[in-house]
Amino acid sequence: MTIEHDRALHPNMAGVHPPTRSPRPQPGGAGVSWDRLLTAPTPLSSDHQQAAHELDLAASLVLAMPSAAASLGLLVDGEQIHPEGALVLGALLYVAGHRDGAQFWWQFAAGGGSYTSASFLSLLHRSLGEFLDAEVWRQQAEALATTPRTPQRVLGSTRALLPAKVLTDILARCHYGLDVKLPPRLAAVIHQLPVAGDDPDYGELPQPSATLVRDLTGEP
Repeated sequence: MTIEHDRALHPNMAGVHPPTRSPRPQPGGAGVSWDRLLTAPTPLSSDHQQAAHELDLAASLVLAMPSAAASLGLLVDGEQIHPEGALVLGALLYVAGHRDGAQFWWQFAAGGGSYTSASFLSLLHRSLGEFLDAEVWRQQAEALATTPRTPQRVLGSTRALLPAKVLTDILARCHYGLDVKLPPRLAAVIHQLPVAGDDPDYGELPQPSATLVRDLTGEP
């Protein structure tokens, strides 16, 4: 299965399957169904707030992809550029609060033909009020979506990238309009990734480690 699909992601991702369990209910409230997650909430009061919410949801859905762990593994071990893996790494960095690192890896993925990543960059710039840059990436996403490209297949295990409880909590936070974030243990895994260089635009850039997937899943 491939993360890239036949149309750009904005804000929902075609082909994403719901997690095995619905997000846990908030105290005193009803449980969050997958359909409600994709259709709620009411549009927010400002464009940048709406863009930030849509990016939270989009990044959460990437982490929920059945092939997310395998794609990330190919980014670590593969000998070729793997845009889908870079898309996943960017989503991880984003929910861990490392926005500059997320932007770098999404640009890397977009350079490899990922129109989903270009859509993410458009949302990211909109969320920061950088509307000219957002429009540039929106147009780039549309161009990439119509460019013929051989899909990259992800073979092997489709084990979840994050523990089910963590994933459902992230999706529930997103549904209720809260900032998405990783729990402290997993955030520490991301913040302890090796870094490369000192880029003038992005600073120290996190790199995927050989044990990243195992560290996230908690498997031995």
